[in-house]
This record gives sequence, C-alpha cells and structure tokens, in this order.
Amino acid sequence: MPDPAAPAAPPTPPVPLAALLAREDLGLSQIAGPEDAATVIHWAHTSEMADPYPYLLGGELLLTAGVHIPEAAGSGTYFDDYVSRIVEAGGAALGFGVAPVHDSVPRALVAACDHYGLPLLEVPPRTTFSGVARAVWQLMAQARHTELRRVTEAQQSLSAAAARPDPVPSVLRQLAQRVGGWAALYAPDGAEVAAAGRMPGAGAEVGGAMAELATVVRPTTKGTPGPTTTGTATPTPAPSSATDTVAGAHLAAYALGTGRGFVLGVAAPRRDPGDHTIASVGAVLLSLLTDEHQSGTGAARSSALVRLLLGAAPREVAPLLGGERWVVVHARPDGPDRPGGHAPDAVTASALGAALGSPLVDVDGDVVRVLVPATSADDRELSAQPGWTCGVSAPVGPHEWPTADTQAARALSRARGTRTPLVHHGERPVLADLVPATEAAGHARTVLAPLTATPAGPALTETLRTWLSLHGSWDRTAVALSVHRNTVRQRIARCATLLETDLDAPDVRMELWFALRLTP
Repeated sequence: MPDPAAPAAPPTPPVPLAALLAREDLGLSQIAGPEDAATVIHWAHTSEMADPYPYLLGGELLLTAGVHIPEAAGSGTYFDDYVSRIVEAGGAALGFGVAPVHDSVPRALVAACDHYGLPLLEVPPRTTFSGVARAVWQLMAQARHTELRRVTEAQQSLSAAAARPDPVPSVLRQLAQRVGGWAALYAPDGAEVAAAGRMPGAGAEVGGAMAELATVVRPTTKGTPGPTTTGTATPTPAPSSATDTVAGAHLAAYALGTGRGFVLGVAAPRRDPGDHTIASVGAVLLSLLTDEHQSGTGAARSSALVRLLLGAAPREVAPLLGGERWVVVHARPDGPDRPGGHAPDAVTASALGAALGSPLVDVDGDVVRVLVPATSADDRELSAQPGWTCGVSAPVGPHEWPTADTQAARALSRARGTRTPLVHHGERPVLADLVPATEAAGHARTVLAPLTATPAGPALTETLRTWLSLHGSWDRTAVALSVHRNTVRQRIARCATLLETDLDAPDVRMELWFALRLTP
C-alpha cells in the first residue's frame, strides 16, 4: 500500500531527463550522477536555500545558481549535506547555473552528486531557469498529448474488439497488444477463462503472482450460514484494483463491475503513462461482456428451470421466460477458412444471445442454440450477426420447441451449405398440406422405410434431406454436414440402392422431399 504521507504525483505525465538534455536550445549537459534512461522529472523548481528539503515534494529538477554556497564550502561537508538532503527529499536531478555567481560548477558538488547518485546538470549562462522550467512544461504537454492520443486509439480499438463475434478473446488480445504484455480473464473460482499476449519475465512465477493478485480484488463472503446458524452470506468489500511487481513484470488486477467475481489481470514489462486508463477501459468492456444479459429477471428464469425439472410443461413456464411465441436460432462462428471454423466459448455465446435479445443460450459442441422470444408474428426481424452463420426456426408456441429446434438445425445446415449468413425456416403453404396429416405421415414412413430400417438410417435420411435441399450439390452438402464429399456420394448411392430408384428423376426427388418434410 502507498505511504499516505507521500506526496501525490502531478496529473501530467513525467518527462524523461534524457528528453530535456536532448533540447539543443537549452544546451544542458550532465556532468555527474548516473545516466539512467529511467530517470524522469515531474516538475522544475528554483531554490537558493541551503536546505531545500522542506520545500520539495519529490521528483523535481532543482535549479540553483549557488547563491547559498558559503566561501569555505569546499573544505567541509556542506555539499555532502546539501546533496544528501535533496536525495532524501526525493529530488530527481540538480541543475547548477554557471554565472553570475560561479564561473564553473564546484568540484566538491560534482563529487557529492556522484557519491549520492544524483544527476547533476550544468546550465550554461545563456539559458535562464525560467527557460528550463518552460521546456519541462512543454515536454509535459507533449507527453500528455501523446498519452491522450494513445488512450483514445486504444479505446477505439478495444470497443471495436468488443463488437467482434469472439468479444472476450478479442478484447484481451487488443489489450495485451496496447500495453505490450499479457492480459487474462479470471473466473470467480480463480480459473483462467481466456488469455492473450506474451507473459513478461519468468512465466510461471509471474502467472502465479498474477493469480494471487486477482484474489485481492475478488469479492469474498463472510457470515456464511452454518448448520446451526441462519442468515445469508454477505460480500466482504475488496479494492477495485491492485498492483504488484514480480520478476521485473508490472502486474495489475481489476475487479469487473458485475460483482460476480470476474477479474481482469494485466502484466507488462514496463508501466507507461496511460496504461492504467487503457486497462480500465478494457475492464469496463469485459464487465459488460461477462454480465448476465437481463431480458427477464434471473429469479424468473431460475423458477422456470425448477418447474421444468419438477415436471411442468413448457407452455406453463414460457410466460416466466418472456413470451408465448418463440424462435430457435442455431449458430456457428465463422472460421478463417469456412463458416463454423471454431468452437465458441460460453462468454462468446452469451454475447451472441445478448445481440439476439435473449439470455437463454446453450453451447452444444460447436453450435450455439438461442431461444428467442418472437416480438411479432414475423421472425424475420432477426438479422444476420457478423461473424456467425445462423439458422432460424419459424415462430412457435412452447409446446413446439422441439420442432423449432429441428427447424433451426436444418436451416443452419442449409445456411452453411449455401454460405449464407442467415437462413429462415420456410413456412409458406405447400401442396403437401392438401393431404390429410395422418395419410401423409403413413405414406412418408412407407417411402422411407428402406432407409430407416437400417442401422445407418438417421445418417442416410439426414444426408438425403440435405442433398435434396441443396439441389444435389455434393460440395455444399459436404460443407453443411461437415463430412467429406466422397462420404456424401457413398451415402446417396446407398440411398438409391436401398430405395431401388433413380435419384436423378425429378418425380422421385419430389416424392422423397414430400416424405422427408414429414419426417422428424
């Protein structure tokens, strides 16, 4: 924890001493003390006091013309006392003005600065102290402008990353790039959900220290009820952020604003101005991404789940979830080579649900299923989502949710086969509707019996359905089913053999499509 008595640094970024020495108009030169590129100046101050300690806050370039130096100072401990007090006060450097009092910098002062490690600058006669101070503030203004521009650019790139189909990994990658280090999201149980960038220093040591630092800002509970007590657990206040330095790596942990225990960890090889602000922007975005999307209360959803588990019918719990009419959306994230190229994580799936307007999300392998309340009779209000390939069912009542799930799956399959971002299940009246349902279903079972009677029946039926829906395209059917095109050819050939018919005949295809439409 910082010393409460220590003075706060000014709101402006510090100026590297090397930048001040590089100003040719000043003509400053360092004649003693360490030449460290990490030395920075927070402000410039002029004083002719023999003991400037009471008037320094720390981080100053102290300017003096040596008016306070007595004539016999070189033979005693005056300069050692003077320099040690500046160092004790936290002074960053000492500037000694040559003329009008002294023609050169006293050798004893040079020796004392070397001994105590205080950079000593010689200020030539042509350079005024006010000119040095003005140069310091000019450099501070430039640094502040650079910092603000860097923060603004980082904020824009982080916001753009949050809008990507994989928002959490994208934000972490962008944050790691902006701070030149590593960023990670920790779950409430301390597990690492996602990470990006390169860990600075000793990876294992820094990683362990980062996980431990995350516990400092993670809310804990106290007053947890025991077997003989009553009451509820209450959160123990925790700081919103914490920092540490381990093995040369600068660590920072930020509690995300959801209050659910998620923590952002950032590790960088250095700590530049603006890093805290950039990380704070990332923390805000991750707070929004990890927060539970509230289209209905969590209590209502919990109640609906309990009722379903205890045997209630879907139509009874649907009002608790937000509506009477619903659509089911099946979605797969687009990969670099083809649609559906990588499996989504839970947070990315939740972000998709938020974009579609529903928190009812399920990750099933590489497919995300979302149950969305239909805001009107027209489910086509749902639009394509960047980075996703989606299939949407027709609006249905709760008792038809399984049917809608099948419709969405088939629509997604067609979307992938045709490389279309969004495909809706068609609900237009068709000629088959003129046949009584019982007779149509019986005919469909009879036509498809040779396929369904075999062990490979489900795979053959689905392949035939997809192949017909894609007008007999081998390649698009293979994409839709995630199989090799030769597998499609073998299955269709097997279907033709079992059905003892010519699948190239239009009448045959029409009859089979009629039967497949009535088959779950």
